[in-house]
Amino acid sequence: MFQAITNTNHGPVPFHAEQAPLRVGLLGLGTVGGGTYRVLVRNQALIAARCGRAITITAIAVRNTARAQAMVGSEVRVLSDPFALVNQPDIDVVVETIGGTTLAKELVLQAIANGKHVVTANKALLAEHGAEVFAAAQACGVIVAYEGAVAVAIPIVKALREGLAANRVESVSGILNGTTNFILTEMQDKGVDFDKALREAQARGFAEADPHLDVQGIDAAHKLCLLAAIAFGTPISLAQVDVQGIAHLQPRDMEEAKQQGCRIKLLAVAKRDTHGLHLSVRPTLVPAQDWLGCVSGSMNGILVRSDAAGDTFYYGAGAGSEQTASAVIADLVDVARAMHCPPQFRVPYLGTPIQSFS
Repeated sequence: MFQAITNTNHGPVPFHAEQAPLRVGLLGLGTVGGGTYRVLVRNQALIAARCGRAITITAIAVRNTARAQAMVGSEVRVLSDPFALVNQPDIDVVVETIGGTTLAKELVLQAIANGKHVVTANKALLAEHGAEVFAAAQACGVIVAYEGAVAVAIPIVKALREGLAANRVESVSGILNGTTNFILTEMQDKGVDFDKALREAQARGFAEADPHLDVQGIDAAHKLCLLAAIAFGTPISLAQVDVQGIAHLQPRDMEEAKQQGCRIKLLAVAKRDTHGLHLSVRPTLVPAQDWLGCVSGSMNGILVRSDAAGDTFYYGAGAGSEQTASAVIADLVDVARAMHCPPQFRVPYLGTPIQSFS
């Protein structure tokens, strides 16, 4: 049994003092928002025990208020105006799950201006406007957390920012998009063409009705921008990434890869050499027995090569409602633990203080 640490002057020291609940405002109740709500309710006692305080959803902003109210009951305010939510004085942290880079950006910046912490899984927003968002957050002394933006079930942001903080990272290589990995797996294992594999991905809910961000490699490139910025301590823009999609691939390409003992993966790579940083997302031949070659279906895998730790590999689900919720709630726990710490003692947004970027 664990024992309290004893202070000889003041008696036993409790593990944590009672604190007021962390009050959350949720923008959206779709795939990610709905999963976040369900997991928070289901595991509320466990989560409270781990972070030393309860995490409660105070308000939700959605288009269909009647359906949302039926889902969450009368104890949660349901609003139709998302700006009304980010302006609510009784909310500590805003969770943005609506996606996109226009309305989401306005809402996130307004929440920050109001002194609220932000949790988001919006990789496009941060890849395209992260510099503005992080600068605004730093000026206001608030946290922006985004573990769910990259390889949702895999805590890769925390691994790079914290677990590998002692290392000089040489390269990050990953399968960062579950939709394209599922399509390629179908083509490789079943011999079907791209169009049929895409339809199967859509039927199973892995691909959107408009899948171009996935199949053109843009989604993976957004995620790579974030990982590279953390790994190499410098802002990265989408324009720096050489991006190629998978729509041109044919079954004969898969057969040729198989004959070479390889599989084709949409591989996102960021590496540093004497000539600088090189970033790409493109279909790549990967030995079938390598770690990345064994990542099948809609799963994600990331290989980080660094000087002290050597090779470390991270594997898990790259999409899904509760899988994303796992990362979002982990961020909420971090906010609950760190919100009262002075900003200079918190983990920097991209692992390196903004003023240190060259």
